[in-house]
Amino acid sequence: MTQPAPELTLPEELLLLALDPLRGKPLCRARFLEYGTAGAALRELELQGRITEERGRVRVTGLPAPPDPFLGQVLGSLPANGHEISVRGWVRQAGRHTGELCLEHLVRRSVLRRETGRLLGLLPYHRHPAADPALPLAARGRFTAAQDAGFPEPRGRALAALAAAVGLASEVGRGGLRASWALHGLIDDDWAAHAVHHNVRRDRSSGNRAPSITSNTTSGDD
Repeated sequence: MTQPAPELTLPEELLLLALDPLRGKPLCRARFLEYGTAGAALRELELQGRITEERGRVRVTGLPAPPDPFLGQVLGSLPANGHEISVRGWVRQAGRHTGELCLEHLVRRSVLRRETGRLLGLLPYHRHPAADPALPLAARGRFTAAQDAGFPEPRGRALAALAAAVGLASEVGRGGLRASWALHGLIDDDWAAHAVHHNVRRDRSSGNRAPSITSNTTSGDD
């Protein structure tokens, strides 16, 4: 029997949209998904009122840590005592660790499974298929319904902007090229997605294909 769908945070929802539910591999560049997960975590904390953002910098507000252990770890990694930090810089620096933490969190919650193998019999890798295929299907359904309604809610618009920022517009959007461009149009209106997209473009312009934690575990680059 399918268990009731768990409540998902923005980074968790983004990962469900981004991972092939059966193969457990990202549908975009793994490194870009790490940036997206980090940006989504910050955006979730802002929606909860635990951080504020102004001109590309964030600071904690002093509210207690969230009950979600993953978000609590992210909040604890940010400077306290009113100090600010660059969103772009933090996303780039913390993306790898944040992406892996979120995957582990979803495995512990039985949203994803972790499968381990060895590439060429030598290099270990992990993939993360859905524990229940109904969960990513429901995530796609929620995204499509929000798109059809024009993304009326801030959380839905943020998710759409983040998905476009990491290169998922054509994967999750419905309506062809015009719909993909519409999703891309949301990026500049969302500070977290804008920071993620900045790092994505930086990697693309430099041809950066350096290995990352999730590319070693859920590589979508092969």
